[in-house]
Amino acid sequence: MPRLGLHDIDLWLSGVEYNGGVQLNAPGAPMKTVKQVMSALEKKGSAQTRKTFARHGAPENMFGVKIADLKVIAKQIKGNQALAMELYETGNSDAMYLAGIVADGKAMSKKELNDWCRTANWHMIAEYSLPGVAHENPHARTLALKWIRSKKDHIAAAGWNTYSGLVATKPDAELDLEEIKMLLEQIAASIHECGERGKYTMNGFVISVGGYVKPLSAKAKSVAKKIGKVSVEMGETACKVPLATDYIAKMENAGRVYKKRKTIKC
Repeated sequence: MPRLGLHDIDLWLSGVEYNGGVQLNAPGAPMKTVKQVMSALEKKGSAQTRKTFARHGAPENMFGVKIADLKVIAKQIKGNQALAMELYETGNSDAMYLAGIVADGKAMSKKELNDWCRTANWHMIAEYSLPGVAHENPHARTLALKWIRSKKDHIAAAGWNTYSGLVATKPDAELDLEEIKMLLEQIAASIHECGERGKYTMNGFVISVGGYVKPLSAKAKSVAKKIGKVSVEMGETACKVPLATDYIAKMENAGRVYKKRKTIKC
């Protein structure tokens, strides 16, 4: 054991971990193993948050950690790509969401992203964590189109949100406008017959195009008007599906239209 002062000995006896004199589990201290991170997640979990997430469709394998707390922990493992990948593989919902915050999508392979998509266990992972990294990847568009065509609702939803991430972050000159126009027409023709999460993310795609892609804003508004109110089963929650026409107008009134985002990670 390294030489410790009286204060340090008190901390050590109370359970503080040391390695070479470095305090490992102090608030804000870097964490390097899955075991350390899972322990931190478990400590931040709460029964109330688990209950809330469960109402939204979360699986049982979770601690129930608030997103704000996940972001604090993310700072302690920032840049550790290997650890992020291991965390996702645990199948624990909190760890998977955390992995999406930390992982660098540009450094992931198509296989890794496809694996993440296949194993995404509820909509917070499929529609936020996964697209958050996927839209950074060089193969983002190809993957998004592949996922959109899936008959599995959560995979299709991941595809729509990944493409929404592209239109929200890439300059219009780098987007395939004809392809996006065709996707808008596909939504107009089929949204109300699709799966629940597919409907929700298709509606979000219309909003993203209307708010971020100037050359297709008028087209998106037309589609938004045509599809009208989109009904999605939200379970025992107070969540609502935003009306696309109103949301685009809200972005316009706030002066936020056509202002591209740096990332869609949240």
